[in-house]
Amino acid sequence: MDQEYLNSLRHSCAHLLAKAVLELYPGAKNAIGPSIDNGFYQDFDMGDVKISNADLAKIEKKMREILPGWQKFIFNEVTLDEARKLFAHNPYKVELAVEFANQGKKLSTNDPGGFLDLCKMGHVENPSKELRHFKLQSVAGAYWRGSEKNQMLTRIYGTCWPTKQELDQYLEMIKQAEQRDHRKLGKELGLFVFSELVGPGMPLYTPKGALIRKLIVQYSDELQSSIGYERVHTPNINKAELFKISGHYDKFKDDMLEVKSHYTAEQYFLKPMNCPQHTQIYASQLRSYKDLPVRFCDDANLYRDEKPGELSGLTRLRCFSQDDGHCFCREDQIEQEFSAVLGIIKQAMETYRMQYWIRLSLSDPAHPELYLGDRAVWEKSEKILEGILKDNSIEYRKAEGEAAFYGPKMDLMARDAIGREWQISTIQLDFNMPERFGLEYVDEQGNRKRPVMIHRAIVGSPERFMAILIEHFAGAFPTWLAPVQVSIVPVSADFIDPARKLANDLRAQNVRVTLDDANETVGKRIRNGEKQKIPYLLVIGEKEAKGTKLAVRIHGQKDTTTFTRKQFTNRVIEEIAARQ
Repeated sequence: MDQEYLNSLRHSCAHLLAKAVLELYPGAKNAIGPSIDNGFYQDFDMGDVKISNADLAKIEKKMREILPGWQKFIFNEVTLDEARKLFAHNPYKVELAVEFANQGKKLSTNDPGGFLDLCKMGHVENPSKELRHFKLQSVAGAYWRGSEKNQMLTRIYGTCWPTKQELDQYLEMIKQAEQRDHRKLGKELGLFVFSELVGPGMPLYTPKGALIRKLIVQYSDELQSSIGYERVHTPNINKAELFKISGHYDKFKDDMLEVKSHYTAEQYFLKPMNCPQHTQIYASQLRSYKDLPVRFCDDANLYRDEKPGELSGLTRLRCFSQDDGHCFCREDQIEQEFSAVLGIIKQAMETYRMQYWIRLSLSDPAHPELYLGDRAVWEKSEKILEGILKDNSIEYRKAEGEAAFYGPKMDLMARDAIGREWQISTIQLDFNMPERFGLEYVDEQGNRKRPVMIHRAIVGSPERFMAILIEHFAGAFPTWLAPVQVSIVPVSADFIDPARKLANDLRAQNVRVTLDDANETVGKRIRNGEKQKIPYLLVIGEKEAKGTKLAVRIHGQKDTTTFTRKQFTNRVIEEIAARQ
């Protein structure tokens, strides 16, 4: 699908939305209306008028009334003074016009169907035909320019697609996503909570949630250990000087949480990433070419000062960790290191039952000020990465402008059960940080040389990945990840002892079991187990207590399946061992 066309389509639909709102609410002022992933939004200053999701049908109806008259976008170039006069009633458009002019950009207005607006994005050629397949989705609040110091605006979200079929498919996916929302399921399954006393964006994990998080971390540890990574541990607080040398201070200072000492005047920050600390472990001793590659992994907590309005469940946090690793190697070892990491990423995605492709994230040559180092180094790095992908016959797509500020990267784009894409893993090639920290090794001739630094993660943040998995599996985790793997329900008090013996036998095989002997009906206890999405429910009555066979309710299946005790135990143990 042509992303440039989709962007133009959705931005054009944002203009249509603006026209409809201004006709329905004459005192409103429209601000910006960009395309976003899978849709668009339009911001409005509504004055004293309050609108909600209940008003979307009325606005959508007005959009459809207007649309037949929108035959073409007409563009006129204007001066800044002309823009000031044309939009004297709208301070948001005047502010944008001044900004565009100061950046040396041309100012143009568009006028479809008698509606004047100022903007800089692309538009469709025939709005009346191309904008038919849209849907307004929600109303939210948003500060102008994202700053809490500015006016709170009303933001209306919508989506637009080239065909009705694509629109219907997307709306069905959204419906599925709402049912799978990890914030809703996380609460229902008792996995994590947030507390205002602790602070926004800082989750607290219950025993069940902590167990899932631990299993994700342990699996990443197993994978990275298999290719030679060794665990290190680094502090959460670091001097500002470390981040000044690495370049993070200049690029990310406003996103870092500052810490003050009562006894010294030094500036400290909670660390937003591990890579600068790992350079110091490498630099702590002189390395020979024979010592390389040196591989470190670290899962210490990281902290970023995210804006409160951008925090979202476990997918956007202020406190999180990463299955983070850094490799220091020679240039002739780059390909083997990347291939090894790609291998364990593939293994992880197969285990988690997710399809994926690789995004080759490159720098934007038009904006060299966004990146560290010389252009020649970037071109060299990018050529190396693309060569590795081609040599390994790996599907990839280029994404200009998505590189890290210190180097290009391969980003793993995973596709979940309902077709959504998530950026999870990353492998980054960095020639700049070793240079900035003066890292060295001694080559075969006794000369000092710079190592290459490779940054990599497998599933990224375990917290964010847990959110993705909750939605991917709709809360019904595979047996190895399920907090409770088997629930045993005795039909009456007479069968509690044999049920308890069976539970203990399974626990002896490291199976996670609950014995549900609550003073409730059997039917209610079974429904409770189903709501908790426990993989296996065993109902123990007289026949099961005295015999060798078990009546097993497998989650997601209507009919009960009969197993011998040995068959059932072996099945569960094998699923756990094979991570099925």
